[in-house]
Amino acid sequence: MRAKRLRAAVAAALAVPTLAACGIHPATAERDPGTLVIDTANYPSTLDPGKQYDSDTYAVYRNIFDQLLRRDPRTHALVPWIATSWRQTDATTWRFAIRRGVRFSDGSPLTAADAAFSVNRILDKKFASQQFANFSMISKATADGGDLVIHTAQPAPTLLTYLTTLSVVPERYVRKVGDEKFAARPIGSGAYVFVSATAGSQVELRANPLWWHGRPGVRAAVFRAVPNVASRVVDLQSRKADLATGLTPDAADQIKRDPRLAVLSTPTERIAYLAFNTIKGGPANDPRVRRAVAAAIDYRALIENLQRGYAKPINSLLTPLAFGYDTKLPAAGYDPAAARRLVAEAGAKGATVVMATSPSFNPQIVQAIQANLAAVGLKVQIRSTDQPTYLKKVQDPGHDWGSIRFGRWSCSCLDADGVIYPLFHTGGIWSSYTSPSFDRLVEQARRVIDPKRRSALYDQAFQMLARDLPGLGLFQDYAIYGANARVSWTPDAQESFFLDTMKVR
Repeated sequence: MRAKRLRAAVAAALAVPTLAACGIHPATAERDPGTLVIDTANYPSTLDPGKQYDSDTYAVYRNIFDQLLRRDPRTHALVPWIATSWRQTDATTWRFAIRRGVRFSDGSPLTAADAAFSVNRILDKKFASQQFANFSMISKATADGGDLVIHTAQPAPTLLTYLTTLSVVPERYVRKVGDEKFAARPIGSGAYVFVSATAGSQVELRANPLWWHGRPGVRAAVFRAVPNVASRVVDLQSRKADLATGLTPDAADQIKRDPRLAVLSTPTERIAYLAFNTIKGGPANDPRVRRAVAAAIDYRALIENLQRGYAKPINSLLTPLAFGYDTKLPAAGYDPAAARRLVAEAGAKGATVVMATSPSFNPQIVQAIQANLAAVGLKVQIRSTDQPTYLKKVQDPGHDWGSIRFGRWSCSCLDADGVIYPLFHTGGIWSSYTSPSFDRLVEQARRVIDPKRRSALYDQAFQMLARDLPGLGLFQDYAIYGANARVSWTPDAQESFFLDTMKVR
């Protein structure tokens, strides 16, 4: 009877009017002042936190679910969250005490069994999680009373950092409805509750009255997919939106000219990069063509002329924020004459290379790279698709996405492993590169606890990547947001986008 009363109370607390009743449409109508309207570049590729980890997706679902651990946004130190404490009992076993009294938004308790299920689900290869590589050092997770016990196949120095990305899902509900229905109507224990979604258009969330951490300052949020960056700026100016993500430097300049708006930005651990298809990439199969591309790009122009202060140079596929960054590694340099020679040596003059990209990424950067490559004799065919299609294509094991892909990568882990292992280890869903010697290096780095030894292994791995060039770091990216005066928020380097850290005036 008590459980029935609890469920009834939850249902009453979560009963909300439709979007139209809230006044969000039409834009000119008054809306609930406690509702935050957020324009994003893309509709989430899924609301299942075990599946994908792209920024427009986790910006939504990480508010519906609680993570095992969090990071302090200023110091980057690990912070207890659903796990209140943790200890290592031997070289390959970890115990995490699960917070008591936490409930999912349907009223059911969150247990250690739910946490174990959330880990094991990602490890199931049939589930095909984009996060599999990050957790592949785990052999199994079990529940022992109120503790989550994680067994690793070997010592795992990166385990804790990856657990900041683990969202805990309700095992009973997922098993009952199945993965597809769970993604369509997710239930979590996070600060916000899923209310409704219009496929391809928007997702509405409401503050969770059962959240263990207290009621958040933002009462409700509507995430709207607005692919055109100019439209996102117009929405801010017309007060249709309170916050806009994924803005370009041009958009930031527009916002700065409007006294009612503000630009919120921060350097992140995200890189802008190119990945080469060395398996079925046509001209990119030849390392001379890959080196030609690296020499053809005017990195300074990208950073200064197009990013205009919202980027920093890097010398590899990693930012200085992350463990494993080698300050001594020479950066790729702009040398169009050398690029032309390499193209000629490879017999690739006039060859067409297909570049996969998405509207999520600044098209000016893609077009500038296209012009740089044209200047050295390579024809670039840009193939831009929406983010879910882009992700599906480049993660397909058939490697049929083209010669080069442009992307932005962040593991939210501050560790080299979260970049070079998923992107380049043989057989990974992101990898179109095979090198047994590289694989051995990164596998060894995954089980070495001593940070000096790990750092030395990553130095070798990055030197190998610089030689074989399956990928190319372009710059350290900034997150650029636009906000109106109602929003009080400080973004962080990991682009966490937790609504509970925001306030609406």
